[in-house]
Amino acid sequence: MAFLILMIAIMFSLYAQAKVQGTFNKYLKVRSMSGYTGAEVARKILDRNGLYNIPIEMTPGKLTDHYDPSKRVLRLSQEVYNGTSVASLGVAAHEVGHAIQHSKEYAPLTIRNAIVPVVMFSSRFVWVIIFLGLIIASSPLVKVGIILYAAIVAFQIITLPVEFDASNRAMANLEQGILSPQEIAPTKKVLSAAAMTYVAATLVALAQLFRLISMSNRRD
Repeated sequence: MAFLILMIAIMFSLYAQAKVQGTFNKYLKVRSMSGYTGAEVARKILDRNGLYNIPIEMTPGKLTDHYDPSKRVLRLSQEVYNGTSVASLGVAAHEVGHAIQHSKEYAPLTIRNAIVPVVMFSSRFVWVIIFLGLIIASSPLVKVGIILYAAIVAFQIITLPVEFDASNRAMANLEQGILSPQEIAPTKKVLSAAAMTYVAATLVALAQLFRLISMSNRRD
């Protein structure tokens, strides 16, 4: 049963990834009436929120856009940085949403940033510990691995409100003189598709945790 649940979650994750790619590519072809680029919109929203000191950089890759809280810099992919589509503006505004969260010390983001070192450690060693525990039949070692994986799951869960809130902040700013009324719905579709990938990732993580606990219980 645990394995079946995991497979269903993985299939949903693959669907979500395909959905965000398809939605982004579709609305990447829909030019915004404002003519602003993603970088220009990001700058406008940053300045509107008093974040004049946060630079905007171009980063290689597709959908690699992110806000780096450690260096306080916004990085946008070329398609978003130079793009004038509603998809580009939506993604740019979403990443600015994270910068605004950081400046306002948004609690879920603060918690997520605080557990990043633990999650990085867990991600690096969790499967080594679990497999080693299974090989040598060490139940305590497997349980340690499960605890480490639970930290990864906690990170995924706390990411959900962070991402949804960033999208809400993005839309609130885009609706203030940047997007026309008819561009709001398409932009929301782009951000909703992106949010689905985080939901899917969380479901996969939860399903995997359930499977690991089931495996551990069967061995006890």
